[in-house]
Amino acid sequence: MKKILNNPADYVDEMLDGLVAAHPESYRRLGEGGRVIARAGGPVQGKVGIVSGGGSGHLPTFTGYVGPGLLDACSIGNVFAGPSVGDCVDAMRAADGGAGVLRLYGNYGGDRMNFDMAGEMLEMEGMETTSVLVADDVASAGPEERAKRRGVAGLVYAYKIAGAMAERPGTTLGEVTAAARKAVSATASIGVALTPCIVPESGKPTFSIADDEMEMGMGIHGEPGIWRGPLRRADEIAGEMLDRLLADTGIGRGERVSVLVNSLGATPHEELYILYRHLARRLAEAGVTVGLPLVGRYATSMEMAGASLTLLRLDGELEALLRAPANCPFWSL
Repeated sequence: MKKILNNPADYVDEMLDGLVAAHPESYRRLGEGGRVIARAGGPVQGKVGIVSGGGSGHLPTFTGYVGPGLLDACSIGNVFAGPSVGDCVDAMRAADGGAGVLRLYGNYGGDRMNFDMAGEMLEMEGMETTSVLVADDVASAGPEERAKRRGVAGLVYAYKIAGAMAERPGTTLGEVTAAARKAVSATASIGVALTPCIVPESGKPTFSIADDEMEMGMGIHGEPGIWRGPLRRADEIAGEMLDRLLADTGIGRGERVSVLVNSLGATPHEELYILYRHLARRLAEAGVTVGLPLVGRYATSMEMAGASLTLLRLDGELEALLRAPANCPFWSL
């Protein structure tokens, strides 16, 4: 597979330079050679800061969601590799407006280790911090082992809800942290992969799959899924994904949800709307109301073909936070 790049070793840094050059009103890059994106206007004094991070290769996650009503700063590493401790520290400092900083990121070992270390270092300097892990991928562990689940597209809901809470005047770090935890506990996701992607530095596909095959439940880095078999019709794919999420969450008649149908990179909007068509009909038949559908590229895996489905169980508070204003080049309602 061909890629548009110069030197593979410069892939992430040149992407960050281009991101900031294209959107100077939204983003700034910190330091010489650092991999931290922060709000263009700097930290908001008196507001709880929110930071995230992870490997590159998932735009708009992670750095794309820096902006009012969302994240304050974000650190990233190489493609599919976690950010460094130093960049995590710099991101937290860039987000600090004096009211504490929430670390909000996916449940991956390298991210946990480096963000925890950064948090400990800054807490020794007097910064107040908390941490919330997003673990929404139902294919990676059962309900009884929810804490072991991977964090995938559910990160987007956590960013939006925590970010909206942090924008409310006088909100404390504890309140923002509670909102993030509430969002995470109300979120469940599952993905389906049709093709691999290629990490620029390796130049090789992340996994192999036949042209007529799909894998249900595969992770965004090529982690093993639930089953692999012949490619199915769109309605069958959407139906199985929804069935698995409803069984896991217990969402049923009379409830209200937000639905995120997400492209893993190569899948076009046309195919996402074919999936959503079936999902909307099935949810209506089940007596479940869709409060806010999101269809598009929200959390990708380079050029992987496939999609993920995320459900967020809504109540009045979560829906109000989800609908609150936010501003970044990758978010719109």
